[in-house]
Amino acid sequence: MGRPTKEQLAAALAEAGRMREQGEDPHYMAKCLLNHEYRLKLLEQLYDQVQHYIHSGQSSTEHSKLTRLLAKLESEERHPGLDSH
Repeated sequence: MGRPTKEQLAAALAEAGRMREQGEDPHYMAKCLLNHEYRLKLLEQLYDQVQHYIHSGQSSTEHSKLTRLLAKLESEERHPGLDSH
């Protein structure tokens, strides 16, 4: 299976958003897609921040940014979405 194009991903995310707004997500596929996209973006930010930290001489400022991003990711894992649909 190949990776979706940017256009295909944008269309799928738009449709997932529409499905959630309209309450048309009986098997939670749209919710899962939107959540995975959100989490992927956070993990991509983490990857970029780790790369920057490693290549910047491991400065205290970069360490602080990395720590805050990790805390945000941990918070997301501890507190899943509260909506029931």
